[in-house]
This record gives sequence, structure tokens and C-alpha cells, in this order.
Amino acid sequence: MNRKRVYDLPTRVFHWIFAGCFLTAFTIANTVDDDGSGFSYHMIAGMVMVFTVMWRIVWGVIGSSHARFTDFSLRPAELANYLKNALIGTTRFWSGHNPASSWAAIIMMLLALGLGITGYLMISSPLGESLEDVHEVLANSFIVIVLLHIAGIIMHTVKHKDPIGRSMVDGHKKHVPDSELSVSAHTASGLVVLVLSIGVGVYFLSNYNPDSRTLSIVGSTLQLAEFEDDNYEYGHDDNYKEDDD
Repeated sequence: MNRKRVYDLPTRVFHWIFAGCFLTAFTIANTVDDDGSGFSYHMIAGMVMVFTVMWRIVWGVIGSSHARFTDFSLRPAELANYLKNALIGTTRFWSGHNPASSWAAIIMMLLALGLGITGYLMISSPLGESLEDVHEVLANSFIVIVLLHIAGIIMHTVKHKDPIGRSMVDGHKKHVPDSELSVSAHTASGLVVLVLSIGVGVYFLSNYNPDSRTLSIVGSTLQLAEFEDDNYEYGHDDNYKEDDD
């Protein structure tokens, strides 16, 4: 059976930038002291990741057929049947995202948004400290989904002698019905997404001051460190001194 294109270039560009941003952020978070300026690159990677998710949501509405969320198989019964059949060796082939990869994609995007929201609150709000554990749980849940996703790809590849992972490299799959046409490559849109994502990352990096751990964005300044309420602390100090007097 001939291989046909099922994933356009924008979808594949998102996939790899999204994965790269998460792995970068996760690695920095687990290897760099959070009191050092280098830890702020964890936050920058997270910001780029959220940018790509916001774009992917748009493409999930207007993109090619298998990029659209309406093409995802998200019914719990389909997921249960897919996993059961995968174990007993009677797997149905899916042109686009199968039920497992559909759920993995949606969950990872939701976790990424949750990480972005909690991460922002951790550096901008007094509520941030209470959200630190939530942020960590989201990150660990993300890496679990990633590992399960990779395990599923390996299992499919070994069982069916079908390197399904290549579909996110060249966009093509086999086991696609003869009646189904290849999707449009959308090369121009893919290159725009690539340039925009790289541009956003370069913009953040060039406007980050590691000495002050601040990021200047369109005239505003964001402190890329855990939130500290200086006024609250100064108030405590003043009261303490007044009590001493």
C-alpha cells in the first residue's frame, strides 16, 4: 500500500517545537538552581511552548483534515477498544490520530496551558507559592504522557513493522485507504509557523537581562523569578521596628 501524506507541515512543525520547548523547560527545571539566572530560561521555553499551543488551537480549527480537532478520536469507548485490540493484536489502522494519540495530544496541550498559567502566577502573584506543587504535578503528568506516547509508537512499530513515528517527520503514513487523498502540504503556512516560533524565542532571549532576571516585552517588564511581595515584607520590618521602640 502506497504511503500518503496525512499530516501537513504546520502540524509537524508544531509537534517538534512543542516537544523541544517542553523538554528544554523540563531539563532546566530539574538541573538548574531555581535561584540562579539560568533558571529563567526554563520560563522562556515555557512561554514559547504556550505560544505554539495557542497557534495549534487555531490550526486545529482551520487546518487540513487530520490536523483539525474534529478528526480526533476522543470517545472513551474508542480509546478502550483501541487499547484492548492493541494488546490482543487486532489493531485497526487510523489515517490520522488514533484514539491514544488523540487523547495524548489534547492532554499534553491542556497540561502545557496549565503549566503556562501556573508558571505565570508563580512569578506575578502572591498565589504563586501555593501553586508550586500544582505546577510540578502538571509537569510530571506531562512527562508520563510523553513516555506512554513514545511507548505506544515503539509498540506499533515493532508489532506492525510500520515506523509510524516517521509520519511526524515526512507527514506520510501507509495503511491509508485508497479512496482517501493526500492532504495539502501547506508548506508556506508551515514555514510561517517555524519563523514565528523561532522569532518569538529569539525576541524573548534578546530582551532577557540575566543580571536582573527581567524580560522586557513591548514596553513592559516581567520578573522571571518567584514572586516576592516587597511591600509586605517592608511592612513587617517597619512594624517589627516599631514594636522594638
